[in-house]
Amino acid sequence: MKVEAFLFAGVAAFFAVSAGLYGWWSGEPAGTAALVIAFLMGGVVSFFCAVQYRRKGRRPQDRRDAEVADASGPLEFFPPNSPWPLVTALGAAITATGVVYGLWLFVIGVGVLARGVLGMVFQYVHRRE
Repeated sequence: MKVEAFLFAGVAAFFAVSAGLYGWWSGEPAGTAALVIAFLMGGVVSFFCAVQYRRKGRRPQDRRDAEVADASGPLEFFPPNSPWPLVTALGAAITATGVVYGLWLFVIGVGVLARGVLGMVFQYVHRRE
C-alpha cells in the first residue's frame, strides 16, 4: 500500500497548494473551505494506506516476482450481518429532518446517529483473529 499512500499524498498536496493559491487570490471562503476539505480527505486516505503498509508489510501485488497463488487465502474479516448501518442511516435521516423541523428532533437524530456510529466502531472490538 506504499504506492497508494504516495498517490493520495500527491492528491492531498495538490489540493493543499490549490487551497492556498485559491484562498490568496480570490479571498472567497466557500471555495477555499471546499479545497481544504478535499486536502483533508486525501490526507486521511494517504495516512490510512501508510499505516496499513507499516502494519502488514508488502503485499503480493507490490512485488514483481509474485505469483497469482501468493495472494490466495482469506483476505480479511467481513462481518456477516450488522444492525448498525441501519441505525446510522436512521440517525442521519432524523438529523437531516431535524434541520427542517426543529432543534429537538435534530438532537434526537444526533443521539441516534452517534449510537449507530459507535455501534459500528466497537461491534467487533473483542473479536479474536
